[in-house]
Amino acid sequence: MLPQADKNNIRTGLQTLAQFDSAPEQAGTTRVLFSDEENKARSYIKDLMQQTGMTVQEDAIGNIFGTLAGNDPDAAPVWSGSHIDTVINAGMYDGMAGVIGAIEACRMIRASGEAHQRPITVVVFASEEPTRFGTGCIGSRAMAGHLSLEQTKELYDDNGISLYSELERLGYTKLDYDAVRKHKGDVFASVELHIEQAPVLEQLGIPIGLVTGICAPTYIHVTLKGEQKHAGSTPMNARHDVVPAAADIILQLEHLARSYGNTHTVATVGKIQVFPNASNVIAGEIRFTIDIRDISKETKQELTKNICNYIQVVAKLRHLDAKYSVDTDDLPHMSDPKVLHVLEDTCQSLQIPYHKMTSGAYHDSLLVAEFAPMAMIFVPSKDGISHDPAEYTSIAEIACGVDVLANALLHLANMQSLN
Repeated sequence: MLPQADKNNIRTGLQTLAQFDSAPEQAGTTRVLFSDEENKARSYIKDLMQQTGMTVQEDAIGNIFGTLAGNDPDAAPVWSGSHIDTVINAGMYDGMAGVIGAIEACRMIRASGEAHQRPITVVVFASEEPTRFGTGCIGSRAMAGHLSLEQTKELYDDNGISLYSELERLGYTKLDYDAVRKHKGDVFASVELHIEQAPVLEQLGIPIGLVTGICAPTYIHVTLKGEQKHAGSTPMNARHDVVPAAADIILQLEHLARSYGNTHTVATVGKIQVFPNASNVIAGEIRFTIDIRDISKETKQELTKNICNYIQVVAKLRHLDAKYSVDTDDLPHMSDPKVLHVLEDTCQSLQIPYHKMTSGAYHDSLLVAEFAPMAMIFVPSKDGISHDPAEYTSIAEIACGVDVLANALLHLANMQSLN
């Protein structure tokens, strides 16, 4: 067994990352892809990887790779890692715990002197959050072949800046974009450490969750157009008001999601824009996003179809113009049973209790599963809070997850096959 994770290393890494904040005057941390603060955080992580004895590379979409050499440099590597970008006013653990934890795991392996045949690579995936360009898992999505270089020219932030122009500004377009794509066999296995972002482990009093599958998102962007009129002089029977129409659709979405009667089918409207957004004006246009997730492809597709049909019904009844687009429709994926078996054996050998569970949140591992055997390790989240400044996981809990991760990575890096 390896020595235990160094809690001070984990604490220092997380606290340092939290200082790279684009909005220090606000609560939490804001660090979106390719912002000045995110670029500083990327430099910090690359320096930390080099200090840990890793060779550092980046690809043409901005993924970072820190590789601890194995005895067989030609062997397919074992991967671990996560992301360092955040939502607006985020906590300091979502994604970052997996990056700092993976680097600490490699430090433990290197310091132990234990031999491993396969290289072990820590990956920092570019923009897991859809915060800036409206599409999540940009780095892993490109790896899985679902984001071409041409498509990066079609992704814009709120300031009209394209993802491609940012890649060009930072010099990534000089790299070979075709080399971003990964194929089956390129990666031996991948294990991502992450905070749970839900209260299950805390409620059970169990320190480790082993993820059996990841729910996948469908994103729908909806625009309703009616007639902008005076709020006082327009009778109720002469209105084509988009706001109550949107409310009707949102309530129906909630009803449909609840009707399946399980914990995996969820639907959310988290972003709404009303135009002209004045208190004494009947809005003439409203735009909002729908986020649907499920572990079942069939259920997710059915719910998507039903709410899209309902949008059309509401628009017809209220004499509105409705447009919607399904911009992301990822498939859910199950974890690889053999990688899960390694994680179970590791927990048992370390005498650490664990709980098998599904991830309702999506992660880069969802896309990695398309080209590599994948599994995830969860550590508890205080009160289940995440994507919020109050997000919290103790350093001791993260260190426990790193202990499991490091020993599992070492075991995987010495396996000839998963058969």
